[in-house]
Amino acid sequence: MRLAHLGDIHLGYRQFYRQTAAGINQREADVANAFRRAIDGVILAAPQAVIVAGDLFHAVRPSNQSIVFCFREFQRLRTALPETKVILIAGNHDTPRATETGSILRLFSELGIDVVADQAEDLYYPDLDLLVRALPHQAVVSADKLQFRAPRKHRYEVLAVHGEVEGVFQFDNWWTEPGGALIDGSELTHGGWRYVALGHYHVMREVGPGVWYAGALDYVTLNVWGELEEQRKSGVKGKGWLLVDLDREVVAPERQYVAASRGFYDLKYIQGRDLSAAELDAEIAARLAAVPGGIADQVVRLRVFDIPRHVAREIDHAAVRAAKAAALHFHLDLRRPDAARSIGVEAPGPRQTLADTLRAFLARRPLPEQIDRDRFVARGVALLEAVPYEPGGTG
Repeated sequence: MRLAHLGDIHLGYRQFYRQTAAGINQREADVANAFRRAIDGVILAAPQAVIVAGDLFHAVRPSNQSIVFCFREFQRLRTALPETKVILIAGNHDTPRATETGSILRLFSELGIDVVADQAEDLYYPDLDLLVRALPHQAVVSADKLQFRAPRKHRYEVLAVHGEVEGVFQFDNWWTEPGGALIDGSELTHGGWRYVALGHYHVMREVGPGVWYAGALDYVTLNVWGELEEQRKSGVKGKGWLLVDLDREVVAPERQYVAASRGFYDLKYIQGRDLSAAELDAEIAARLAAVPGGIADQVVRLRVFDIPRHVAREIDHAAVRAAKAAALHFHLDLRRPDAARSIGVEAPGPRQTLADTLRAFLARRPLPEQIDRDRFVARGVALLEAVPYEPGGTG
């Protein structure tokens, strides 16, 4: 028996300012196209079951356009594979703060999709002897440990859960999705499940034997650059979904990559110390020229370290604006050298940076008991440092 595992679609996600000819945010259109290509792949693979492990939409109240698009794609899936079981659980992005508000996900039950939006639920399919225990975000928040243990009564037993496995999100992975309910990884790896389909983490990742995050279908986190670095370190080639053969002795998903709508390039940084404005212009031009196929419609970042303010002012800003106009997004991240000042009358010393000031403030700020302070401080500082600095701008 084969199962398709998808997660973190985030339909309706918007970023940058460019729009399509139809007036849709370009990145929103990219995310929709990634979902369409994933559905194409699932139909081609024709699995017996499909699990969408949460965060189908980016917002609790998605636009009508996103809802209609999603409905049509699921309808296409149901028409092409009428016997396939489709299970959809809610993630933190799909879960309203007020329980009486209701979830838009229930709309898709009209297509014969099994939707689990708040409480844990066991879904049994006798023709496959398949049990899927669905734990959406809200259920994980208050989950009993027994819910993470397989009943061991059926041929196939699968756990679908949306949450944050403790230890997977390290302090330096500040780009990862906030707001996930914490899960003890040992409960999953020793729960006796044939497979555990996880949602919330946006990079394909094995947590333990038969326990996997499928990752997202596109780059929809706070900072794509950290996500790209995580993919590089873990050998993940891109975005996609997992095809799982539950009859294999060792369950090892096959990665099904989805073609990206555009390239994301974090270019090799430039050390700006001792460079003149003209020399820096030449270095920037060389980096941009090395982008495969050019920077048009791509997402590009180029960091320049130790660049004095006067040099930053003198670079060719017309060329920078032209690059920004050509790319979907070009972030020229100019970082000044560490400054020094005199403290008191004659004692030289380093000037405290804004990050240092924020770190000191967050370190003493009152927090709820359950919040990890180190992680709280690290995320706050990382978010601050993600704000681009551009000469002449307000950031």
